[in-house]
Amino acid sequence: MNNLSRLLQEIKDNPVVYIDKPSITCLHSFLNGYLDAPIYLGLDREISGFEGFKDWIQERAKTKVCQSWSEIIIFGCGSERSAFYRFFELFEEFKKLKDISKTQEGKEKYSATEKKSRFFDFDIYDEILKGIKKRPGMFLGTSSITKLDMLLRGYSLGRKEVGVPPTKPEREFSGFQSWVQEKYEIKSGQSWAKIILFFSIDDYEALQRFFELYEEYQNRNKSSKFDEKSV
Repeated sequence: MNNLSRLLQEIKDNPVVYIDKPSITCLHSFLNGYLDAPIYLGLDREISGFEGFKDWIQERAKTKVCQSWSEIIIFGCGSERSAFYRFFELFEEFKKLKDISKTQEGKEKYSATEKKSRFFDFDIYDEILKGIKKRPGMFLGTSSITKLDMLLRGYSLGRKEVGVPPTKPEREFSGFQSWVQEKYEIKSGQSWAKIILFFSIDDYEALQRFFELYEEYQNRNKSSKFDEKSV
């Protein structure tokens, strides 16, 4: 996307704003959601400058093992934090070698008509979450509520940047945060994912708990709407 370089610089300078902490795993999940947003929306993936990075990392590390670029980087660094900052050094090297600036000149633009006609009906909180619930490894790599949180954050930003407003179910999801805080009687600014994780054994159990809570939240919303119509 045309704002990828700016976004990465902002994440590097202040990771807490976007992904809570300097973590390469969180960054990976966030970028997956951000860069794949056009695909989720029924568009072709925009030329972002990130294409080929995984293959380049794999070739640079001289490994044929099937791993993500974040797994390869963290293997060489030993910690989430050091791998996070190492990523930016490697990406800068990658950009210089591939001369990304020329590639970005060929980016496609999406017209307002195309946006309205093609994907206003698509809802990630219906389609994608169903897929993640059934096969979390396919979408997240591992069963992790933290990765889910980062993926959704990246997707929301990516959707905003291609100019597509959120669907009604997505707008309703914004209330999930306050609902979780109320349910667990938490008044801090912790994200819904962190709250659920705190009350779970691990990331895996927290992800399973998320789907239970999300279903409860949806049912509560449906009941509230029904009560309003009955009055």
